[in-house]
Amino acid sequence: MKKFVATVLAAASLIGVFAGCSAQTGSKKFVVGFDSEFPPMGFVDDQGNYVGFDLDLAQEAAKRMGREYVAQPIAWDSKDQELASGNIDCIWNGFTISGREDKYTWSEAYMSNDQVVVVRNDSDIASLADLAGKKVVVQKDSSGLAALEENTDLTSSFAELIQVDTYLNAMMELESGSVDAIVMDEIVARYEIQTSGKAFTVLDEAVASEEYGVGFLLGNNELRDEVQKTLEEMAADGTLAQISNKWFGSDVTILNK
Repeated sequence: MKKFVATVLAAASLIGVFAGCSAQTGSKKFVVGFDSEFPPMGFVDDQGNYVGFDLDLAQEAAKRMGREYVAQPIAWDSKDQELASGNIDCIWNGFTISGREDKYTWSEAYMSNDQVVVVRNDSDIASLADLAGKKVVVQKDSSGLAALEENTDLTSSFAELIQVDTYLNAMMELESGSVDAIVMDEIVARYEIQTSGKAFTVLDEAVASEEYGVGFLLGNNELRDEVQKTLEEMAADGTLAQISNKWFGSDVTILNK
């Protein structure tokens, strides 16, 4: 993970372009649900296109499966309803497996990540212990929130834990000084700091470690198996590594390693 931290900064400007929209597993469409404010995994670029590392992976997988790729932005706290209703076929967007093992049918993990603390450069917060008495913000229904809910000793020390809709909102809160720290995905934090130039720092001490996978409706083994087989082929022929290098400057994937 630390190797990734060093290399993502050198490659944060590399971007791909793909478009999308809606639908159902029974058809030949492959509808990928994602949070459109979660760079570099999935987001909207300056031209209004849906882009990102995970979306590149999903588009390549759809092509190999002979399905029409559709990128469907969703509200992150509505992802379960979107999946259950059939509006999307999967959630593929830096989706943490840990703590959700029994809620979805999962692909194997393809990437690792940490939940970290982000503070302003002028902050006196240097460790998790320093969060005592501080206002901390986190995204609703996120892995960061789940990690904090599991670490009750840490969370109970906060002056306040605030939940917002997106990490971009959290960063605005931190920049304005209305909160003292954010708990969020390291991969997103470092990408945003690099590309936005915000005067933020990521603490060395992580809140939790995790792995990313593709989440399907519980029991949808058929589509999961189809995607898993395709991902393994992409890992074997170097496509996963190629897409990873495009976004991060190195191969940070873990499938079949």
